[in-house]
Amino acid sequence: MHIRFDVPADPTYPGRVAAALSRVRLRRFGYVGAALAGLGVLGLAVSWALGSDGRFTSLWTALLVGGLLSMLYAPWVRWRARRRSGGYAVEGGYDITDDNIMMRSGSESGGIAWDGVAKVTDDPEFWIVHVGRMPATVIPRRLMSDADAETLRAFMTGRGLLRQR
Repeated sequence: MHIRFDVPADPTYPGRVAAALSRVRLRRFGYVGAALAGLGVLGLAVSWALGSDGRFTSLWTALLVGGLLSMLYAPWVRWRARRRSGGYAVEGGYDITDDNIMMRSGSESGGIAWDGVAKVTDDPEFWIVHVGRMPATVIPRRLMSDADAETLRAFMTGRGLLRQR
């Protein structure tokens, strides 16, 4: 397998990449936030239903507010990443073989060996490549031909990195 494609200098592309990577990294903040907010609402409801003297009202309110802020943290980070990364748009490209993924961006280049990839997750626009538990890079499906995308999907599925559709 040898897949090669270019990435144009699109000002929105770095922001989309940053948003995709942060979505994976920050997902837990939404779950923790929902649990904290739910606990806060439940505590306030029980407190008001029992007609307690209000000693724990500030605790339940703090849990509710903390949970809401935690749920809003990930969207805020994605918005900020999109806003700040527009100036990083440079031409680049990918060169994907059976052995590794080589990426170049402007004058910089780097690569990831397939042996070091733990898993690949599917995003609407990208394949997110994980090294260990952390997302390391993305492979933009929309920039490659349909035949190359299917070839790469079959390769990653065959290696057990990507779940079948």
